[in-house]
Amino acid sequence: MSGTAQATTAATGTGGLARTWSSFHRAITTNLAILPTIASIVIFVAMIVFGEIAYGRIVQVSTLSNLLINNAHLIVLAVGLTFVILTGGIDLSVGSIVAISSLIGVKLAQAGWPPALAILAMVLIGSVFGLISGILIQRFDVQPFIATLATMFLGRGLASLLSTQPERLPEESGVLWFATKWKVIDGPKVNDLIVTPGLLLAIVVVLIALFVLHRTRTGRTVYAIGGSEGSARLMGLPVDRTKLYVYIVSGTLAGVAAVIYTARLGTAQNITGIGWELDAIAATVIGGTLLTGGFGYVLGSVIGALVLGLMTVLITRDGSIPPEMTTIITGGILLVFVLLQRAVTRARH
Repeated sequence: MSGTAQATTAATGTGGLARTWSSFHRAITTNLAILPTIASIVIFVAMIVFGEIAYGRIVQVSTLSNLLINNAHLIVLAVGLTFVILTGGIDLSVGSIVAISSLIGVKLAQAGWPPALAILAMVLIGSVFGLISGILIQRFDVQPFIATLATMFLGRGLASLLSTQPERLPEESGVLWFATKWKVIDGPKVNDLIVTPGLLLAIVVVLIALFVLHRTRTGRTVYAIGGSEGSARLMGLPVDRTKLYVYIVSGTLAGVAAVIYTARLGTAQNITGIGWELDAIAATVIGGTLLTGGFGYVLGSVIGALVLGLMTVLITRDGSIPPEMTTIITGGILLVFVLLQRAVTRARH
């Protein structure tokens, strides 16, 4: 090949790399809001790699199974918070809803109610609390923070009135079926892939949420409200109805989370769910949903929940780190993602 041809080929190759980088840079700058979600995925993968190098037995199906099963309730809560935060709102009541729903469900099971009715009651209680929050916000124009703070205290107070002692499900209760372990892959030693009906229920919730948010008019309205509620109204979108709907969804999914968690532990008490609303919000924000609303992914919230769950696993494996560090590390990660969101928002503007 002549020198001129080689120079032409090199120039073409350099130009191709430049065009590729330019296209990648343009795609990133055009979709800056996706950066927090990408960051959460990178952090999750980095935690897996670190855990495998430092402690071993992280990259195996049994660890993945336990991570998903133990955090199925948090995934469901994070999905509900995704709907709310996408509209620019907040829901502080989900932890209390889990407490009151689980206690009433266990009490009904102890009284001999059929498992299906006890489970339905747990879910409907969550829906009622979500409806109360939604009415306060949509009809009476109460700030979401205040409205859901009120329902949080209401739920926690009612739970304390019901019982101040742990209440246990009867051993023969059908509610416990949701915690039944099904072996999908029989691996060597204890490295088995296990699923439970509770985990499968969480996966179904995620799939339905994906469909609603990305394939329905309601989902598009949720994003539009978060982007600009005034513009959404001018476009003739059902803003008021949708804002009511998202809080009902959040409350209902808190009831579903109560079913999953109660079945796994077999008990319920009035202190169940304390701080879970903050964990769910943290998972949603870490997953890339903007606190100002208008942008976010359900799958990002799932990754955020798994980041928090895996962090607990790594701290437990280490043994030398106090459990209290989980809260500190969560706060640090959340602060980083909030700052990243602020930077992204300013760059977009």
